[in-house]
Amino acid sequence: MNPKNIDDWHRRWIEALKKEVNSLIKSSFAEDFGDSGDVTSQAIFRKNEEKAARIIAKSDGIVAGLFAVKRTFEQICPKIYVTEACEDGDFVTRGKVLLTVEGPGVDVLTAERTALNFLGRLSGIATLTRKFVDAVSGTRAKILDTRKTTPGWRFLEKYAVRQGGGINHRMGLFDRVLIKDNHIEGAGGIRPAVQAVRDYFKYRGINLPIEVEVKNLTELEVALTQNIQQIMLDNMDIETIRRAVKKSAGRVPLEASGGITLETVRSVAKTGVDFISVGALTHSAPVFDVSMLMV
Repeated sequence: MNPKNIDDWHRRWIEALKKEVNSLIKSSFAEDFGDSGDVTSQAIFRKNEEKAARIIAKSDGIVAGLFAVKRTFEQICPKIYVTEACEDGDFVTRGKVLLTVEGPGVDVLTAERTALNFLGRLSGIATLTRKFVDAVSGTRAKILDTRKTTPGWRFLEKYAVRQGGGINHRMGLFDRVLIKDNHIEGAGGIRPAVQAVRDYFKYRGINLPIEVEVKNLTELEVALTQNIQQIMLDNMDIETIRRAVKKSAGRVPLEASGGITLETVRSVAKTGVDFISVGALTHSAPVFDVSMLMV
């Protein structure tokens, strides 16, 4: 595993990512194998008959998840050898050989779909992320992901965002405070919500970045007085975002969020916001088309 675009802060999540991969491989195999395993491959190939295959890109895009493919084949049979022809984060074109696989044919074919599911899903996320990153090129805006991830795939999908050039917003509920509308409603306003967080920090002896979600310029004015690390502009139109950027005047980093698409993201970026969060990176990315062909 040789991931690109992983900063020092994120390296500590690599072990969690590896555990997630192992768990997903195990559950994927359980879904496929049942009590009998791959009856088709077992019927056609001799038990130790050696075979070789190539995994090939069937479209252009950013590769992510090669390490998960390799681990999938290694888990099903330690006699399978996987050779990577590129690295996670690379741009590849249709027809590019991504990996070669050699080993017992039964095991190679039995693990095929699980391996390709990892590669297609994660490369799809990385490819869509790169499109958003390219769309805001030349502006100050950085593309963020969200927690709208597939249950159980959080670390993998956020890893794929990194390979596409995006930035992880927060890994979970534990590493950043994000005070949203329901928190504000429950606390009775932005000020008491922020104060409650600071009181909790003092009680627990912890300190994390604090971000507050605002829906309008009135709430923005309150948030700007709270000495917080980031403000989320939730579902604001372009003109309101421009006014928010002007009002903030660089005092607090601003994040635009809510229904932003490839068609609208550049207009949002040109308002001068620092970050743009896009849930679609992980919840709506098309699968990157790959296939495995026997040599």
